[in-house]
Amino acid sequence: MRLHLIAAAVGLTFALAGCVSDGGLRPDGTPLDPSALKTQQSLAGTAAAAWPAGDWWSALGDAQLNALIAEALRDNPDLAVADARARAAQAEAGAADAARAPTVDAGASVSGARIPTTIMPADAGGGHFALAKYGYASFKWGLDLWGGKRAAWQAAVGAARAAEVEARAARIELSGNVARAYVQLGYAFAQQDLAKAEHERASAARELTRQRVAAGVDNRIQLRQSDAEVASAEQQMALATRAVSAARSSLSVLLGKGPDRGLDIARPQALRPAQLAVPTDLPMELIGHRADLVAARWRVEAAGKGIAAAKTGFMPNISIGAMAGVIALGGGNPLSLPARFYQVGPSLSLPIFDGGRLRANLAGKDAQYDLAVAQYNRTLVGAVNQVADELSALQSLQEQLSAQQRAQQAAQQAWQLAQQRYKAGIGSYLEALSVRQQLLAAERGTAQLQAQQVDLSVQLIQALGGGFRPQADTPAPLSSSTPSRS
Repeated sequence: MRLHLIAAAVGLTFALAGCVSDGGLRPDGTPLDPSALKTQQSLAGTAAAAWPAGDWWSALGDAQLNALIAEALRDNPDLAVADARARAAQAEAGAADAARAPTVDAGASVSGARIPTTIMPADAGGGHFALAKYGYASFKWGLDLWGGKRAAWQAAVGAARAAEVEARAARIELSGNVARAYVQLGYAFAQQDLAKAEHERASAARELTRQRVAAGVDNRIQLRQSDAEVASAEQQMALATRAVSAARSSLSVLLGKGPDRGLDIARPQALRPAQLAVPTDLPMELIGHRADLVAARWRVEAAGKGIAAAKTGFMPNISIGAMAGVIALGGGNPLSLPARFYQVGPSLSLPIFDGGRLRANLAGKDAQYDLAVAQYNRTLVGAVNQVADELSALQSLQEQLSAQQRAQQAAQQAWQLAQQRYKAGIGSYLEALSVRQQLLAAERGTAQLQAQQVDLSVQLIQALGGGFRPQADTPAPLSSSTPSRS
């Protein structure tokens, strides 16, 4: 007996020594520390502000825009896609949770067969058709000794939360896109007005030039130049009309409606740009106020749990199974006491050789973690730089707009003086129309800068999270949840 125990121990030792191992496999990705992304100089002199509100678009001051965003959030089909993905991820998390629980099955069957006498003698029932009736109930439970199933469930939960946050990010992006398309529609209408004014000016100048040529004051060169100005103005009118149509079409798509929906949108009123301000401690706080960053953090969390689940595959595991039932052949009663049967048995599994399947699976999980970390780092760096760049662009636009408004004011004064000179008989109306062309050009530049300013304000709001609010289950900083590298 002693020799048998020694032999069993030696055999178990060799078996354990030959088991597959996860040695040498580990992830390489390291999440960035947000505090390492310095912004003090880039954001120097910027006023502190609160994070954008959930209905940030109402601060732009247009009731029609508020209604359009509400309509888009209700009817846009892209949101249905994001919601469906979130529900699918939640279902996968539910399946992973169910895999942790034991299973109980039951069944019953009646079947008939003729057993040949070569298998069973005739006196035992061979050579005759007989019925077999049975019923059973079974119980199976794989003990999660090392927490692999729990880790797999946590990974699925992390992926589901990421998908849910991404659905919220889709809504934030949609609201911003509607606002930006609305800004473009307002700018297109302004361009259309200026194109019409330029066409009227060019047509009046051409008529005066024609009269001067007929009177012998000017030559036909000036007339052809006037013709070119009129043709150019007509081209600008057509371009502006097309811009209005394109902006309305973009809004129709964002609203999830047909092209006629855009035709019902009234001309936007002038929108108020957001103020130049960002919250303090931007990099650290940004990771909780931008939905794409929160989703990326959940992806990293899920990938880390996936590694933990894969590592448990290298460990021995125990499962428990039991079955009980009744069976009877021929005319026997399956409910009688002698017809019962049952079996109970725990089982131990230990991977010894699998051709590298477990190591390949773990290497894939490591790579998925590194990919998730790289995507998180890229998103974080892009987010912080996006805020700084758009803030700088807005500051520059403020300076440009101030200079442009001074230029427009000077052009307006020149136009008034030219009209006064014409009315006083000192200057010609053709000269006044030439000054009017400079004023229209200045107004065009002002309208463009104002549209860019509002558009960049919307982009800055999006860069700051667009009203996203962190929840209680937001993952902790990644530096404290990186999987073991041993």
